[in-house]
Amino acid sequence: MVFLGILLLYFFYNPSNSYYFPQCPFLTATGYYCTGCGSQRALHDLLHLDIMGVAKHNLLFIPAFLLIAYHWVRSYTPLKNKKSFPDIIYHPKTPIVLFILISLFTILRNIHLYPFTLLAPE
Repeated sequence: MVFLGILLLYFFYNPSNSYYFPQCPFLTATGYYCTGCGSQRALHDLLHLDIMGVAKHNLLFIPAFLLIAYHWVRSYTPLKNKKSFPDIIYHPKTPIVLFILISLFTILRNIHLYPFTLLAPE
């Protein structure tokens, strides 16, 4: 129920134009974008089906959303034979790959040169 309330809040209020939403503490303290910077605006855009807006605010939001959706479908969808569902994410090296991708994304989005500026949230 709380999750639905949060989704309704982000649907009806744009974090870009509202002071109700918290600011990123990492950005406020350091002046650098964290991995999640722009995610509130990306969620608002996703709820309005604006995929380009999602990509402009946080490009990593799309694969993260797909990864969470994959996990949810794999875990909570009733299947007669769970072994028939392909296991493409749960691999022993997945955490290492994710850590490297997230670290690179965070570093590259803070470089103030084109094309890296495309990764910074608008």
